[in-house]
Amino acid sequence: MSTDVAALTGLDVPTGLLIGGEWTGGKGGGRMPVVDPATEAALTEVANATEDDALEAVSAAHAALPGWAATPPRQRAECLRRAFDLMTQRGEQIARLMSAENGKSLRDARAETTYAAEFLRWYAEEAVRIDGNLTVAPAGANKVLVTRQPVGVSVLVTPWNFPAAMATRKLGPALAAGCSVVLKPASETPLTALAVAGLLEEAGVPAGVVNVVQTSRPGPVVGAMMADPRVRKLSFTGSTEVGRILLRQAAGTVLSCSMELGGNAPFIVFDDADLDAAIAGALIAKMRNGGEACTAANRFYVHEAVAAEYTARLADAFGKLTVGPGLEEGTDVGPLVNEDTRRKVSGLVTGAADDGGQVVLGGRAPDRRGYFYQPTVIDQVPASARIAATEIFGPVAPIIRFSDEAQLLQWANASEYGLVCYVYTNDLRRGLRVSEALETGMVGLNRGLVSDPAAPFGGVKQSGLGREGGHDGLLEFMETKYIATEW
Repeated sequence: MSTDVAALTGLDVPTGLLIGGEWTGGKGGGRMPVVDPATEAALTEVANATEDDALEAVSAAHAALPGWAATPPRQRAECLRRAFDLMTQRGEQIARLMSAENGKSLRDARAETTYAAEFLRWYAEEAVRIDGNLTVAPAGANKVLVTRQPVGVSVLVTPWNFPAAMATRKLGPALAAGCSVVLKPASETPLTALAVAGLLEEAGVPAGVVNVVQTSRPGPVVGAMMADPRVRKLSFTGSTEVGRILLRQAAGTVLSCSMELGGNAPFIVFDDADLDAAIAGALIAKMRNGGEACTAANRFYVHEAVAAEYTARLADAFGKLTVGPGLEEGTDVGPLVNEDTRRKVSGLVTGAADDGGQVVLGGRAPDRRGYFYQPTVIDQVPASARIAATEIFGPVAPIIRFSDEAQLLQWANASEYGLVCYVYTNDLRRGLRVSEALETGMVGLNRGLVSDPAAPFGGVKQSGLGREGGHDGLLEFMETKYIATEW
């Protein structure tokens, strides 16, 4: 039975598709349920987009593009700033909505709402700082004039784990640059995306500039949009596996792609580290969003001189965390998003134990309704264990002991992923030396949190292409045009 979402969250969320400024039921795709992972019950149902709906949204975005691209940057900025104000004012309701459909704790949801709103404010400021340059050609024969123009209609595909922040991290720069968009949120968490789109509409973004098509058939729906020559940009956040498929499809129209893909973040604790800071950092880097984050600490490399103490203290800290429904105020760790995710996490823990790891804490799902899994610490995990090579996406910390820096770097870099790494040491020279040697796009040096709207977020190797956030994020939605002229 569906829940009254407005009564639960205090927010009246539309449940249709947003196409050309109209909320519609779509072209025959029916409805799909949105499930609360804490209860396994449906919260509500939303319209389920078809390929025809998606192409209609592309048409709406294409029609709105010239007017939005020609809108003065200050006016685009003011729309984003008003959206920031609205999101800030309704932060508690949006946080409750995320907790309901995603399962994350209210503490995490409130932090995400603040973080998500900041992307709107940051790109309101960036909209009026679209730069270019003018130089003289080295031969002196002409001038080199470089301008920036919006890339065009952009398809934004966002994941379920950060349904507000991943939406605004793409919407903010796209709108600031002058692009029109079609947003395809994850089928598990469409309500937050619909609420954010409603805020942008209320803030004055013209009809057709932002369109939303949630669907239970993401492959065909996104594929249809990517094959449309009017679409010139794909910005995707999700798994590396799906990212590879989309990149192959993008070759058909040579589509500009930004990819924020999977991670396998090492969390390194040297023998001279401040263990208090390294425990506090682990609670953020590992347990934020219950471990369901591409930036989550995935494999803990702890120097053998401090490994026993660190493991005991980490298990003690994890053991004090309260597992429960996200909407309950005392909850620290909510449920995982669905049963498939919990089954995967459970299998990885069993495999780590079979590989020789010692389960110090947790290691099982509690006997209750909902997709819960206990915070888990596993000591003495071999560096070759499968769990060390797999993105866990759950509240599990496998600890691998090391003694040699060179060996550590070899282990840390032996991954197809390269998103982020966390390093704890009181030796600044060592910290910077290791940070440079790590094959990741980001490093948290004595910090368990790296995400910031003003910073370029992204990875290397198979963790992605391009950057989100900062000025780099704006440039992902712009084309550089060179004009040769003389006077």
